[in-house]
Amino acid sequence: MDAQVFVQNIKYYCNLKGIKPTVACRESGVGSSFINNLERGQTPSVAKVQMLADYLGVTTSELLGEKKKPTAQDDGLSEGELALITLFRQLTPDQQEMVIRMVQAAADKL
Repeated sequence: MDAQVFVQNIKYYCNLKGIKPTVACRESGVGSSFINNLERGQTPSVAKVQMLADYLGVTTSELLGEKKKPTAQDDGLSEGELALITLFRQLTPDQQEMVIRMVQAAADKL
């Protein structure tokens, strides 16, 4: 488990739901210090990961970042498009929003 990816995913899915990560952790039953514990290197129990995933309405695999990485052949993407998607997924939600706004502004000029 990559704790950094896990924490980013928690924040991402909370952002999609419009709730603060600490609120989601508290309300899901995993505890309000859950993210701090992850950042300090503590490994969560399977039960807590499941509780948080259930609360956020995602799978544990999605929350942990265990999704199978797409290949260009699977999705009909060029290698360049695949590289952009891979890099985009590594960004924080705020960074992703900024990139989307920049791309949209460039597209509007076409």
